[in-house]
Amino acid sequence: MTRAFDPVRIGRWELPQSFVMAPLTRNRAGEGNAPTELNATYYGQRAGAGLIITEGVAPSHVGQGYLNVPGLYTKDQVAGWRTVADEVHRHGGTVVAQLMHAGRIAHADNKDGVDTVSASAVRAPGEMVTAQGPKPHDEPREIATDELASVVEEYATAARNAVDAGLDGVEVHAANGYLLHQFLDPTINLRKDDHGGSPENRARFVVEVVQAVAAAIGADRVGVRLSPGHQFNGIGEEPGDDLEATYRAVVDGIAPLGLAYLSLLASPLEPLEALVKDLKARFGGPVLLNSGFGDVTSLDSVEELLATGLADAVVVGRPFLANPDLAKRWAEGAELNEPDADTFYGGGAEGYTDYPTLDQAS
Repeated sequence: MTRAFDPVRIGRWELPQSFVMAPLTRNRAGEGNAPTELNATYYGQRAGAGLIITEGVAPSHVGQGYLNVPGLYTKDQVAGWRTVADEVHRHGGTVVAQLMHAGRIAHADNKDGVDTVSASAVRAPGEMVTAQGPKPHDEPREIATDELASVVEEYATAARNAVDAGLDGVEVHAANGYLLHQFLDPTINLRKDDHGGSPENRARFVVEVVQAVAAAIGADRVGVRLSPGHQFNGIGEEPGDDLEATYRAVVDGIAPLGLAYLSLLASPLEPLEALVKDLKARFGGPVLLNSGFGDVTSLDSVEELLATGLADAVVVGRPFLANPDLAKRWAEGAELNEPDADTFYGGGAEGYTDYPTLDQAS
């Protein structure tokens, strides 16, 4: 066995290997954006990941972005997640919900006409898929200063709902161009209050959200995901002093909490390696690393990332889509199923729960 299969402690969880399942949006929530038995089957099949980080989950109705993405703000949604948690635990896994407020990456048609908000009134480029077809993203409304506390509380309530549903914790999504990342980016956050302007001010909202979530459910149940300089969903961050100061301010603000982990997306890793090393040292706790947003992560790349010393565990995405028993396949050097890109987003069991395990294929 190789280093990838060394057990690792992340937060309160003893994991069987040093790679985990990434959050992967699949657009298969049921009525009212509630998880269904189909979703429970999908996650239960992948319990061998050790730690599953779910697809992005809206903490509020306003925070919904894409079609058929689950939430954690209604009783039916909590009940659906309880089914997921029970199935994952039945198979010996650990599962945390990624709390993802989409912010400006949204269209009102996907959330019953409620408004779209962001750090500032800066529209995202591109389009959002709706039931009526692709439409330009909404022009967002800037969240008023006196509203910020209520948005923070939405995250904390969603975290409590996750634990009430039996999930093992949450990951606060402050990456990939969604709401919290929009506050960090100086090309989107044009605010004139104490949540805009300097790197420290732009980092403030992320820190406040994480503090509230940690207070709500316990810091050792909480992870945070960051993607410095990741120009996705219209993010305009660029390498340089401002980027480094912004992310140092975030990590310095959350490090004293004693969180379960910090998850960093650095794709590609090379230009960000020094910053990742610095953030890891500042955080002082377990760091999950993902350098495969553009490329499929292989077992070799997991080994390479672990060998850098920058990661305590590696976040793996697409291989888990088509290989529910990925850990076993990698351990045995077995052939992998190829994922069907046509079934990534939306639909039913096809391309979701029908990929065979090794035992089923033999």
